Amino acid sequence: MTSKLKYTDRNHLSHYFKATHHTSPVEWKISNSLVEYPEALRYMQERVENIFAKTAHEQVWLLEHPPLYTAGTSAQQKDLLAPHSLPVYEAGRGGEFTYHGPGQRVAYIMLDLKRRRQDIRAFISALEQWIIETLAQFNIKGERREDRVGVWVIRPDRPPTINGTPAEDKIAAIGIRIRRWISFHGICINIDPDLSHYTGIVPCGIANYGVTSLLDLGLPITMHDVDIAMKQTFEQIFGPTIAIS
Repeated sequence: MTSKLKYTDRNHLSHYFKATHHTSPVEWKISNSLVEYPEALRYMQERVENIFAKTAHEQVWLLEHPPLYTAGTSAQQKDLLAPHSLPVYEAGRGGEFTYHGPGQRVAYIMLDLKRRRQDIRAFISALEQWIIETLAQFNIKGERREDRVGVWVIRPDRPPTINGTPAEDKIAAIGIRIRRWISFHGICINIDPDLSHYTGIVPCGIANYGVTSLLDLGLPITMHDVDIAMKQTFEQIFGPTIAIS
């Protein structure tokens, strides 16, 4: 099974996504050097097959990519504004164009939803809640929007929109694919990436809002500190983890 996801009506869904019966802890893997995108994609695809065959455990993989753009299944060519500035990869995940690069924490999430909840909207909501609770560890109020997937922060330091609503920027993105009820691809949180690379795309197909990072918000937080917070908040929502090398 491969599913294209619908992201609406997530606010009132339960964020509890722990396994419904005894299962091994989720492997928690961190790569300290940059990982090329094709390598990561091959790894995820193989891992999904192995989880389905019950020859591998569920896993969360934290990493950074070299600067690049990825195109989701809904990406439109007109939203790639600078097609020759960085490598562009077809991702096969849900969503549109996004940027990956150093200073951005990517988490690829390979979970068996049959062991948890076979509810894709609730899964997306749980991922958003994971990000929101991670940001809260640093006193950042992240918010979800029903018409815009990802996590957003209000920017009172900037002029309001033309509609009179407060300005807001995206700090974290989500793009998931489900195959045989096993998830892959995942989330990314901007720690201190080069935000100028976002000018080469319309991020996630949304032109009227900006993109921010922890550093842009005045918080010079290390990747290591973010990793610790992500692990703690992940376990609250999805259950125990075990570190692997």
